[in-house]
Amino acid sequence: MRRLLIEGLLKAPLTEARPSDDDAVLAELAERLQKSARRALGHSLSIRQVDAGSCNACELEIHALSNVYYDLERFGLRFVASPRHADVLLVTGPVTKNMREALERTYNATPNPKWVVAAGDCACGSGLYNGYATVGSVDKVVPVDLHIRGCPPTPTALLQGLVALMERAAAVGER
Repeated sequence: MRRLLIEGLLKAPLTEARPSDDDAVLAELAERLQKSARRALGHSLSIRQVDAGSCNACELEIHALSNVYYDLERFGLRFVASPRHADVLLVTGPVTKNMREALERTYNATPNPKWVVAAGDCACGSGLYNGYATVGSVDKVVPVDLHIRGCPPTPTALLQGLVALMERAAAVGER
């Protein structure tokens, strides 16, 4: 026991290095997102995240969007607890049979205009988890407006996907 304690004190921590200093890229993406959301919606973008049966790797990257490095609240992007306040449903994981009805209800409770984003390879239909307990990809249950691939997708990829979605919505003038 003493040996393990000493080894634990002497070894370097097993943490990842912080993301590279691409603050300019991040700030530019966030600014584009805020402008396009205001053009398309007239207000900042509200996101309801739905875990439809994932392994939680995508959720870790989504939660990173709220940490001090990315801090998307400063750009007007916010996560909401109720689908009734959401503009975007951000769905992760393959839809399990037990979550199918919950996802459908969440989709129906979200006011129009609404967009659905499938985040991660499992949500897009090319993930590892296919079996008797899953329905499949998100687009088999609700219509999907954007697929963000990756296992898991990085916070920057998630942000780029939201920017593309809002710019497309602003260009079409969906409001």
